[in-house]
Amino acid sequence: MFMHGGWLHIGSNMLFLFIFGDNVEDNMGAFKYLLFYLLCGLGADIAQIILGGPDSIIPNLGASGAIAGVLAAYLILFPQARIRTIIPFGGFATVTYVSAMIMIGIWILTQVASVFLESGAIGGVAFWAHIGGFITGLVLTFLLGNRSGRTAPSFSR
Repeated sequence: MFMHGGWLHIGSNMLFLFIFGDNVEDNMGAFKYLLFYLLCGLGADIAQIILGGPDSIIPNLGASGAIAGVLAAYLILFPQARIRTIIPFGGFATVTYVSAMIMIGIWILTQVASVFLESGAIGGVAFWAHIGGFITGLVLTFLLGNRSGRTAPSFSR
């Protein structure tokens, strides 16, 4: 979880953590969030090792499995939240707000589809780790998250 394959790899992981992680941490508290994050990373690694197959050559490198758990927690804790995002239209782009449910839903569906459609052909992406981290995050959010009295942010950064 603490090693990455380059600046783009760590940058993209940290962007997702910056957007979603602070709200989840505020909800759980610092200690429970740290425990949650590390367990999601462990769940991601276990999923990739078991489901990636014995001949898998995809290394477990990066924080994206743990961050997938953070996305799952965000989805459960803040289902009505909207995310400020850039949507490209050809040579133009616009900034708008999109439902977190839609944004994270599209992301997880892409991960599941990629497992079956790509057969490991996308530059060594550990899709099973993403799915495993997400599922671990779903389960742990019900154990560690403060779902009563939660307030959904109007948007994330």
